This record gives sequence, structure tokens and C-alpha cells, in this order.
Amino acid sequence: MDLQRQIRNGWFFFLKHIFNPLTRRIARTSFGPFAIVRHVGRRSGKQYETPIIVSPAKDGFVIELTYGPDVDWHKNVLAANGCTVVWHGKEFAVDKPEPLDTETGRAAFPPPQQLVLNLLGRKHFEKLTCKKDE
Repeated sequence: MDLQRQIRNGWFFFLKHIFNPLTRRIARTSFGPFAIVRHVGRRSGKQYETPIIVSPAKDGFVIELTYGPDVDWHKNVLAANGCTVVWHGKEFAVDKPEPLDTETGRAAFPPPQQLVLNLLGRKHFEKLTCKKDE
């Protein structure tokens, strides 16, 4: 196995087994910009919880897609036309995501987070709108 692949595999192991469980724990509190997306696997039917970075917005949330839109959890949300967001201990049913341009997405976050998002070159943002009670 070449060095680049070993580094990549190590990074994914770190994310899956250390970082994501830690951010899921933080997301269950009222601290930080993290939330949990509860979604159902489009093929497996299994329920998953994925930590994401969010900012509350009018009628919902703006989310930052750290790894871009081509990840499994995002595909699951699109296939289901929505998901549940757990934010500061409360659950919100939300509709299918709507893409935002980079400038609008970053502007939805507080200035310190905008700076970090800009420095990290984050460019994929979407709006999740809370479903109306029927």
C-alpha cells in the first residue's frame, strides 16, 4: 500500500472512530455549531446519525457540507426528501436541502465561523427548511 493511501485511510479511520463520535456528543448539547442529521439509508433502510455544522436561519438551518454534496448522508437526505436535525437537544423535521451560493452560505454563520469557513475554503452550503406542522 502506498503512503498516500495509508495517510488517507488513517484520516478516514480518525474521522469515523474518533472525531465523528466526539462531535455527535457535542451536538447533543447546546455548545458549538454542531447538529446531528438523522437520516435513513436509501439502500439499507438503516437509520444513521451524522454530525454536521449548522447555523440557525429563518424557518430552518444553513448547513455547511464539509466533504461536498457527493457523500452518502447527503444522498440519503435527498432521496428521502428530508431528514431530522437534532440541534441543541431539540428535533426538527426538515425538507429536502436547497443549494446556496458560497457567499450566502458563509454569511449565515457568525463572523468567527465565517472566518474559519473562509480560511478552510468551504464552499458548499445548503438551506434546510423546517416542515410546517400539519
